[in-house]
Amino acid sequence: MLIHFNQAKLQQFDELAHKIIQNPEQYLQFDSVSDFYQAAWLDLFPKGTTWAATGLDDGATEFYAIIQFQQHFLKINCLSEMSVTFGISNV
Repeated sequence: MLIHFNQAKLQQFDELAHKIIQNPEQYLQFDSVSDFYQAAWLDLFPKGTTWAATGLDDGATEFYAIIQFQQHFLKINCLSEMSVTFGISNV
């Protein structure tokens, strides 16, 4: 039973990550790193998901963010152009 619950949480993470990749204009509207932390959709990830962003300060307009649940992750690069990458680490 516990394995199925964990698998459901991984599936929830993966599905939202793929929605973000497929529709970045709907999810990734940031003027600064502060906007990332205020994004309401972060709460749609399963409980236990962590996220962090790098930037010189809360007003940084260029930053990197990572959202992770267990070994599954979504990397967001907010530079002159935005890019999003989904992956599963081997660790």
